[in-house]
Amino acid sequence: MPERRPTRTLPGALRSLRTPSDPGFWRSPVRGARFTAVLGVVLLAGLTLLFVTGLLSYAAYNPDLNPVNDKTPDKGLLGFYLFSWPTGPHWLYRLTQGLHVTVGIVLVPVLLAKLWSVIPRLFALPPVRSVGHALERLSLLLLIGGALFQFITGLLNIQLDYLFPGSFYTLHFYGAWVFLAGFVTHTALKAPQAVRVLRKGIPRGEPDTLAAPDPLPATLSRRGALAMVGAGSLLLLITSAGRSFDGPLRRIALLTPRGGTDPGPGPNAFQVNKTAAAVRITPADTGERWRLTVRGPAGEFRFSRAELLAMEQHSVALPIACVEGWSTSDQQWRGMRLSDLAALAGFPDRPPGVFVESLQRGGSFRKAALRDNQVRDGRSLLALEVNGAPLSPDHGYPARIIVPAAPGVLNTKWVETLTFGEL
Repeated sequence: MPERRPTRTLPGALRSLRTPSDPGFWRSPVRGARFTAVLGVVLLAGLTLLFVTGLLSYAAYNPDLNPVNDKTPDKGLLGFYLFSWPTGPHWLYRLTQGLHVTVGIVLVPVLLAKLWSVIPRLFALPPVRSVGHALERLSLLLLIGGALFQFITGLLNIQLDYLFPGSFYTLHFYGAWVFLAGFVTHTALKAPQAVRVLRKGIPRGEPDTLAAPDPLPATLSRRGALAMVGAGSLLLLITSAGRSFDGPLRRIALLTPRGGTDPGPGPNAFQVNKTAAAVRITPADTGERWRLTVRGPAGEFRFSRAELLAMEQHSVALPIACVEGWSTSDQQWRGMRLSDLAALAGFPDRPPGVFVESLQRGGSFRKAALRDNQVRDGRSLLALEVNGAPLSPDHGYPARIIVPAAPGVLNTKWVETLTFGEL
């Protein structure tokens, strides 16, 4: 006869399964009001900085100057703050966008820890107990949804993975305002409580609603958990921030496309987003037949590269800084001042803005508009050389724009036409 095995009964934990809406389902001893408050204060400072630098990045594109610069044409009142982007200090965009991207990366562990710390409340029943509670839940929906959307799209953009169902600029811009609505509302509701908990702790006799009612034995203290979050942020800082610096720091920025190995030796050995091959610029496009067209009230003029080199040349030291957060140190550029070319076009006294067109036939920012203050700045050049050598094809040969404090996409490469006048 086959051996009879004893009947097994299910453990009590399985006989009485708990759902996420049951407070006893969440048993981590780390969760608590003070732990959440610390993370919240860090996020309050960091997310505020992200929002401000993000708006500055959008303003740097001068979207109200010309439709080609405006990637969010239906922004309406959301563009109330826009102003003419300055040209000084020349490292301005390098600083603001470097901060925006670096702080965003560093805050990822803090954001995830904060979401983990409050996740029991997302399942609490009933979902709405009062008008105030409904407002709090709505703010959480906007805050969490907006934050996740902004961080995911931002990180994908940093990695040059354009997996969006539309323009990154449009999605990120509108997503920022949705996030802000939840952020401001939630801060107004919760900041006083967080400050009180950090200063005085939880009053005696008042329950810690974020703490587990039936916690498991502690294997890590709350201070230890905060230290782990901080270590994660520090690791991300070390392995990403260097993409904005040349030398050893860039070589350890392994988590970003413009970090790691330097792009080889030579005068043109610095970072680039789009190569000539990627946008189908061929040697035939940039060879002897290439001509720069300059238009204005004085007429239309066409110059070969040799004729441009015969004009008065000027040298400036300017970086390249891009929306993905990477930048270079100052490179030595040489070429003609845009203001001198404006004078040839018929504006000898007070140059206006200029509309720049590239040989590149497709993609964003193959055309761009620059403001009059950018044209008038003596450091704004149509560059023909960099670091004492002709531009390489990937850096915009035969000619490119270089303007102080402007986003990299407005420093148009492979320039074909400059039209000075009303934009």
